[in-house]
Amino acid sequence: MLAERRHQLILQALRSGGTASVANLAEQLDASAATVRRDLLKLEADGLLTRVHGGAVVEEDQPSFTEAAAVEVGVKDAIAARAAEMIEDGQSVVLDSGTTVHRLALQLKGRRLTVITNNLAVYEELKDAEHIDLMLLGGMVIRESRMLDGFMAEDNLRQVHADWLFMGACGLRPGGQVMDTTVVEVPARRAMIAASDKVVLLADRSKFPGTGMVKICDPEDLDVLVTNAPADDATCTALREAGVKVIPTTLAPVDG
Repeated sequence: MLAERRHQLILQALRSGGTASVANLAEQLDASAATVRRDLLKLEADGLLTRVHGGAVVEEDQPSFTEAAAVEVGVKDAIAARAAEMIEDGQSVVLDSGTTVHRLALQLKGRRLTVITNNLAVYEELKDAEHIDLMLLGGMVIRESRMLDGFMAEDNLRQVHADWLFMGACGLRPGGQVMDTTVVEVPARRAMIAASDKVVLLADRSKFPGTGMVKICDPEDLDVLVTNAPADDATCTALREAGVKVIPTTLAPVDG
């Protein structure tokens, strides 16, 4: 079995069970314990899991999509409106599984665009939009996150190219690294970055520093940040120093 396929299966096993021993993983993969240990070292180096004595673990218990979508709706809409201004008719955009990205989808109705997404809420918003060519990535349905994930989504992304990627995150470290709380969304988001000319992060000030133990990307992988965080925030400064354009929004938070 190829190493990449073993890595996918290990992450799926951890995602479903939270933790797994080297012995159990070796049995599931029909591989030696030494091979599994090397795989775990590589996945930990990539920020996709945490090794513990005898095995590995991933974090769980992030809020559901529905819960997260109901928070700071006014702020998300303001960020989404600024993001929509960047897109020209006829362009192709990738929209990830974030809740602010879902609000961006609302801004795109009536536009002539190609939209590629693993976000089921985005699909629901745009499925009847007459002028939008909509591509729904394949994969396993993750109901709590309202997304499609797994090697099928990643494989689909290797076959496409887009002008823009608009992505969310659970947190940003002071140095500008973009973080997530679990391994679930990271491989697909990295594939989205690789498939796109420009990468735009949509993140409200609660994401500074936010949460997350798993690194999605470094600041050098970003082109633009749209945020309501203060302009003099240390993370915004670090991102600007890394060459990222920081676009502010000023609308006060409105829950909805």
